[in-house]
Amino acid sequence: MDTLDTEAPITDLAIERVMEMIPHRYPFLMIDRILELVPDKRATGLKNVSINEAHFQGHFEGEKVMPGVLLIEAMAQTAAVLVVQTLGPESEGKLVYFMSVDGARFRKPVVPGDAVRVEVEKLRKRGNVWKFSGRAVVEGAVVAEATYTAMIRDS
Repeated sequence: MDTLDTEAPITDLAIERVMEMIPHRYPFLMIDRILELVPDKRATGLKNVSINEAHFQGHFEGEKVMPGVLLIEAMAQTAAVLVVQTLGPESEGKLVYFMSVDGARFRKPVVPGDAVRVEVEKLRKRGNVWKFSGRAVVEGAVVAEATYTAMIRDS
C-alpha cells in the first residue's frame, strides 16, 4: 500500500456490490470483484476468465484468447467502480463513456483459467471527465496496458 494514501483502502467488494455501482451485466460485465480501492486514487479488480464466456465461441477456434478490447473494457469497468466510490451513492448506475484510449499494448494472450488483476490509477479529473492508467496482470506479468479517458453521464 502506498504510504502517502490518506484514506484506508476499501477491500473486497463482491460482484453484487459491483453490480449496484455500475450498470453492466452478463455477458458484458468484465470484472468479478474489486480487491482493493482507494477513493479518488486507484482500484484493483479481478476478472476470472472462464471458457463459458460468449466471446470464446468464436475467438478463436482451436486457441481460445480473450479479446484485447475486453481487457480494456475490464480496465474501464474497474475505473467506473472507482469513480462511483469516489463520487458517492448518487452516481451509482450512471453510464460512463470512453472518450479516448491511448497507448494500448497487448503483451501476452489471456486464456480460459487465467485470473486477471485489473489495476487502474486515476491520473486526473476535470469536471465529469476522468483520465486513467490501467494494466491487466496475470501471474505477475503485465498482459495489457492502456491510458484512457472517460466521462460520466450526468443524466
